[in-house]
Order: sequence, then C-alpha cells, then structure tokens
Amino acid sequence: MDSNLLWIFVSAALVNNFTLSMFLGLCPFFGVSARLDTAFRLGLANIFVLIITSLAASALNAWVLPYAPYLRLISFILVIASTVQFVEMVIKRFSPALFKALGIFLPLITTNCAILGLALFQTSREYGVIEGVAFAAGAGVGLTLALVLMAGLREEAELSTIPGIVRGTAMNLIIAGLLSLGFMGFAGLFGQAA
Repeated sequence: MDSNLLWIFVSAALVNNFTLSMFLGLCPFFGVSARLDTAFRLGLANIFVLIITSLAASALNAWVLPYAPYLRLISFILVIASTVQFVEMVIKRFSPALFKALGIFLPLITTNCAILGLALFQTSREYGVIEGVAFAAGAGVGLTLALVLMAGLREEAELSTIPGIVRGTAMNLIIAGLLSLGFMGFAGLFGQAA
C-alpha cells in the first residue's frame, strides 16, 4: 500500500476520527452502542455506505459537478439515501433479527452527518478514486472502532457498581469524553493530519 494511502487511512481512522475527534455521527454512536454485536454490525453497514458514497462522490466530481456545481449537496444526499435504502433492504431480507435490533438507527444512516461529511471532505481535499476509497475505509473503520469501544465500555459499566447519580446518560457522556480525549491524543503522536 502506498504510504500516502496508508496515511489517509490512518488519519481518517485514528487521528481525525469522525466520531471521536470531529464529533460527527453521534446519533448512532449513542443510540446503537448499548450492545457490542449491534454496534459492530452497524459499523459494518456504515463502512459499506461510506465506500459506496466515496465512489459515487468521485464519479459525480469527475463527470457531473464540474458542469453543475450547484447540484453538489443534493446529489450527495441522493446517493447516500439510495445506498442506505439498499443496505436496509438487504439487512431486512437476510438478517431480520439485526434489522429489528438496529431499529430506527439503520435509516438514520441517511441523515448521519459523518456520511455527508465524507463526501464533502473528500471533494474539498480533491481526492481521486483510490484516495477517496482509502479515506472512506479509514473513516468507516474509525466509526466502527468508536462504536465497538463505546459498546464494550457501556456493557462493562452495566455490570459495574456505579453511583446512581452517574448511571445511564451521564456515564455514557463521561465514557464518550474519555474516548474522545484518547483519540485526540493520536494527533500528538502522528502530528496534525490534513
């Protein structure tokens, strides 16, 4: 793997993690991270949607948007909504239990600002197809990592003796803050990424 592609991947997954450094995609982060298996599967669905969005954004940036730049936002939203609808149909068909477990959060991928952010960041950074896919894969892995870490810590917190005043939402916010601090530390290790 080219070192530039590796850097784009690591930067998106760790240094500039969409959820824990940029605070994008917090709705599924808090909503679906109660159980580890559900969080992991939603993370996989997000990776798929991010990669398809990246490929579609590259195609739109190359062939459509130079001639109609005013369509940028609406075309990205259309691609994201279509991809999420496809993922929702596939999950409903092949894994009804997962479909039920994800509930409202599966269609909420459509409004997940991390997905739209990927298309906009990729466009503003002028990534090509390969760089865009590396960026999307890194962002997806980072989002999945954030979901899985949060879910694991929430499951552990449920089994722990925690004072009543910080149980529930307060504990979840404390966990999220500590995870965010940890991920922001990667910027010091790798230098501030672009």
